[in-house]
Amino acid sequence: MRIEIIKNIEIEEKEKITEKLNPFVVWPGGKRQLLKYIFPLFPKNYNRYIEAFLGGGAVFFNLQPSKAIINDANEELINAYLAIKSNPEELIELLKEHGKNNSKDYYYKIRSLDRNINFSSLSGVERAARFIYISKSCFNGLIRFNKKGQINSSFGNKSEITFDYENIRKISKFLNENNDVEIINGDYKEVFKRLNRDDFVYLDPPYYPVSATAELVHYTKEDFTTEKQIELKNECDKLTQRGVKFLLSNADCDFIRDLWKDYEILTVETKRMICSDPSKRGRVNEVLVKNY
Repeated sequence: MRIEIIKNIEIEEKEKITEKLNPFVVWPGGKRQLLKYIFPLFPKNYNRYIEAFLGGGAVFFNLQPSKAIINDANEELINAYLAIKSNPEELIELLKEHGKNNSKDYYYKIRSLDRNINFSSLSGVERAARFIYISKSCFNGLIRFNKKGQINSSFGNKSEITFDYENIRKISKFLNENNDVEIINGDYKEVFKRLNRDDFVYLDPPYYPVSATAELVHYTKEDFTTEKQIELKNECDKLTQRGVKFLLSNADCDFIRDLWKDYEILTVETKRMICSDPSKRGRVNEVLVKNY
């Protein structure tokens, strides 16, 4: 095991990228601040880029790979990616309606749709517009799910909300121009089974809580438990045995350092941007784990 602290790494502007793409939702654990640390650690050469825990997609959107598999277990999130790819203009029109109607009562009416037996009858683009609207108008931008997979974030008391329609169009254009970018909603282990030696995987799983009182964010109806953290490490061991390179982000704590002690561990400092208690925001350390 080798542990390093990396600071002040500068990254060069990537050539060939003509359009800047941004995440269309704020997602817990977003990596925008860590890009300057993450990108220099990527292998120089690989075939496909893989993200098994996509989330808001900050790394993916900044990298803009021509060959990729992007996956997340959150069905509503991946449905939004698919809607942006296939129906951007219809999605934009629905978002305009949500923005026009935004209020506390309207928010809870829209949020309650996934409690309705007819929720499954909504089209994919209608569900995507609902999801993106809630992510923009919920408290602190922190979208949460209960054990039934229903969104339970409270209203954020915003009188006006804005959507970046041009960004949605740019994302749609990129996804449609790159036919070798595959969007999946499933278990990361199923994605792992499809990987080859020349693929590279970036992993940003739900973080291990750094204390007993740490705030848990429910990305899906299933918690990412300690057992699942261990399972992920075991699955990454299999990737290593197959010669597949990976880079993983997680919380900086004794459990994670001990779990991944067979690999190179690097420490990075970032700022916690999303927390329901503003007093708990501040500088924190995270780790990057790599097998190459």
